[in-house]
Amino acid sequence: MAISYKDAGVDLESYEEAMARLPALMKRTQTPRVLPLVGGFAGLFGLNGDGKKYRDPVLVSGTDGVGTKIKVAMLAGRYDTIGIDLVGMCVNDCLCLGAEPLFFLDYVALGQDNPDLTTALVKGVSDGCVDAKAALIGGETAIMPDLYAPGDFDMAGFCVGVVERDKILDGKAIRAGDVLVGIESSGFHSNGYSLVRKAVFGAAGLKVTDHVPELNATVGEVLLTPTRIYAQVVQQLLNDERTAPGVTGLAHITGGGLADNTGRVIPAGLQAAIFRSRWTPPAMFSWLQGLGDIAREEMYQVFNMGIGMVVCTRPEHVSAVQAIVSDCGMKSHLVGEVRPGTEPAVYVD
Repeated sequence: MAISYKDAGVDLESYEEAMARLPALMKRTQTPRVLPLVGGFAGLFGLNGDGKKYRDPVLVSGTDGVGTKIKVAMLAGRYDTIGIDLVGMCVNDCLCLGAEPLFFLDYVALGQDNPDLTTALVKGVSDGCVDAKAALIGGETAIMPDLYAPGDFDMAGFCVGVVERDKILDGKAIRAGDVLVGIESSGFHSNGYSLVRKAVFGAAGLKVTDHVPELNATVGEVLLTPTRIYAQVVQQLLNDERTAPGVTGLAHITGGGLADNTGRVIPAGLQAAIFRSRWTPPAMFSWLQGLGDIAREEMYQVFNMGIGMVVCTRPEHVSAVQAIVSDCGMKSHLVGEVRPGTEPAVYVD
């Protein structure tokens, strides 16, 4: 008996329907440096243009996924926000080198054709790219039955940015006495969700629709809060004459928490001292900790604890840094300082 691609689990008509919805989501992210290319196999981006002209440009790239936060989206049946997480996890990493985000590509793998699901996922990516001012210039949607169960999917993203060679933030300028300014996160971002799910759905037996009185939101709303994208505030800090000369390092706080991630940019012989008394983690962290009876040190090892990006700056620029953060609609805290030491970073109670 003759068989078709559809018999094998891939419906080309549904696939084409999904693909027809995506160009509009890409177009809204386009910047003047995106070069038009009809029917191409890749995307084109002009490095110079739109008022930009680099002297000695270095490309910066980063890739990441969303992790098991995807399982929460499946439980909630909401798919239009985790694309923001995808962009945030990639873009925020590139920012730490001092880069301007240029463009983004995504990869979505599904177990079966689903135009509505594909559109929702890419809409989130598009929203994130608009926030990051990075053009979504291409991507790939793969239908892989038998590898993914019906309804299952995964996502990955790829960001490319650029920085002048002499402005790369590699940590070499950091010195003792620099201040660590922590910019608040929007929540758990996209890290530690295996532990989150174990505590929330396993130990506590909650559902995504359950209301959490102390947070005034449902479980799903809390857990699906998108990752904050720091592109706007970082670009302002790096381009404003009040702050640019003082910024010596940036750290994106992901898995490993403040100590591990801040320690990655600290030069040998110096130490990031992080004072936990200087800010209060948002209530969602104590809520989660109580649900799973999670040890305090485990919380600080796995989660950002309310700080999503750390700016290392000279003391005389701290006020200007905090003013710009505030102007961008975010809050900051003086979470620590750089001092001589053998360990890259430590918590101080």
